[in-house]
Amino acid sequence: MSRLLTLLTDFGLQDSYVAAMKGVVYSICPEATLVDLCHAIPPQDVAAGRWQLLQAVPYFPAGTVHLAVVDPGVGSDRRAVVIETAIGLLVGPDNGLWSSVLSRFPAQRAVNLTNTNYWRSPQPDPTFHGRDIFAPVAAHLLNGVPLTELGPLVNPASLQTLVEPQLQRLENGWQGQIQAIDRFGNLITNLPAALGQAAAGLTLGDRWLPIARTYSEVAVGDLLVLAGSHGYLEIAQRNGSAKQALGAEMGAIVQLVCRRAP
Repeated sequence: MSRLLTLLTDFGLQDSYVAAMKGVVYSICPEATLVDLCHAIPPQDVAAGRWQLLQAVPYFPAGTVHLAVVDPGVGSDRRAVVIETAIGLLVGPDNGLWSSVLSRFPAQRAVNLTNTNYWRSPQPDPTFHGRDIFAPVAAHLLNGVPLTELGPLVNPASLQTLVEPQLQRLENGWQGQIQAIDRFGNLITNLPAALGQAAAGLTLGDRWLPIARTYSEVAVGDLLVLAGSHGYLEIAQRNGSAKQALGAEMGAIVQLVCRRAP
């Protein structure tokens, strides 16, 4: 039985919130192995959490328990859930945080976490379900507690989802948008990397950006479009920040052109 648990939150590291959750896990399952995925999700940004989970969760061994807390609805009537998939168990709020992972690895079963015997307290703090519900439940799962002991089964089709950015076919290319921005300032589009093989370049506003295979194909400071390790085209600046250079934000529209620039 796997004792591997991953953690993702929007709690940051300057406060003790993440440490409190880890303390609860170790108190229940001392043999746990914890892996921090990311704790720098912008506060309450469920979409950013969705993206980061998709980038990391598929690379862990089957049977891993994944705990994610980006929870602007904490204390409300939103459900707390565990979702069973082919690659592991997903623990967190039912607010669309797991949308992209579930689009690739569909839910097999899901439960609503109503059994207070597996919470830290029958009266959890209304602002810290990460410590009082999600962390203890994850630890009990590591100890082998069956999914159905944690609460009633719910229809997987009833789980909340986020609307993901969609592509639009154009006469001579594709239209997409910026779906994520990493710490290097790379602007990650929702255009699959394979589309770049037949493209001449990409436009963002009035800027024409050439396709390249590696950073070394352009001069320092130049902008380019290349296939990122995540499988999407991204706009980058060699040794710089494309976000800063272009002033682009999440949701900005981009167009991939399938012919040479005029």
